Amino acid sequence: MSDSELLVKKILLVEDDRQLSDLVTEFLENEGYHVKQEFRGDTVEKRVDKFVPDLIILDIMLPGKDGFAVCKDLRPNFKGPILMLTAKGTDFDQVLGLEIGADDYVIKPVEPRVLLARVNALLRRGQLPTDGKENAKINCGELHISRGSRQVTLHGENVDLTSQEFDLLWLLASRSGEVQNRDYIYKAVVGREYDGMDRSVDVRISRLRKKLHDSNETPFRIKTIWGQGYLFVPDAWS
Repeated sequence: MSDSELLVKKILLVEDDRQLSDLVTEFLENEGYHVKQEFRGDTVEKRVDKFVPDLIILDIMLPGKDGFAVCKDLRPNFKGPILMLTAKGTDFDQVLGLEIGADDYVIKPVEPRVLLARVNALLRRGQLPTDGKENAKINCGELHISRGSRQVTLHGENVDLTSQEFDLLWLLASRSGEVQNRDYIYKAVVGREYDGMDRSVDVRISRLRKKLHDSNETPFRIKTIWGQGYLFVPDAWS
């Protein structure tokens, strides 16, 4: 395999509408991605183990196992981005997908350029310049974050985070004691501007709090500063 082939990002597209799947596959391959298709939810895990994609595009309505269940089952072992496709525009579907570990979502019918922008943004996150600080670490009491290995421990135990959850935690912790507004967080972590309606960062903050033994009702480690944004408290990790 050539060096150029090794650099090609691999995408697993899970969509049971074969016509749509073929169209999306052709579009993404024309943009330089290597795409494999899967049409059933209950066969996704085996395909992931064999193909090892960099990103998964996952429809919700699938035969065998729905996309929510697939995402939930994949997430403990698959650390790459999961982009969900939903034909429903309700907040419930969007938030549920994010709650179980999806990184982003696109509402069908899919606009190819919108889908491409989301895919590019998700894959670009792990390639952002580190300004020579790729081996940097943050230690706050019993919380230890390693940027190079992308590992987090709290009280000596590993904290299992998705890629985007890690990026969000690193952003907040590296700017501890300073309120980070949603506009900046969306641009830095999600890869697009905040539209005033998207709740994905709020959901990820909630997930981070749960994993870091914080409270969503009365948070003391990652605080909500109403009307401003979020604040990482550096002395709350003993």
